[in-house]
Amino acid sequence: MLSTQIGRFRLLAMAEAVSWAGLLIGMFFKYVVVQNEVGVQIFGPIHGVIFIGYVVVTLLVRAPQRWDFRTTFLALVASIPPFGTVIFERWANKRGKLALAG
Repeated sequence: MLSTQIGRFRLLAMAEAVSWAGLLIGMFFKYVVVQNEVGVQIFGPIHGVIFIGYVVVTLLVRAPQRWDFRTTFLALVASIPPFGTVIFERWANKRGKLALAG
């Protein structure tokens, strides 16, 4: 999976969504359940690193995949809402935007 640009993109899209889930759970425990910051202290930095990795891999995949501005913009904006990267990856895959060798 890590040997191709598409594989790295897909891996980071999924990892970004999972780290978002971890961060949301951490925030739930921090603000609702126990008022403890441990979950946020753990998942905050993890999510931050994966988020940056997703943005970087998106910009690296853009040219070889021949994404236009709209597709690139959607890929980057997808990193903001929780689980948006998974939705974008599925959308791009259905439309052949992740089909080229790379």
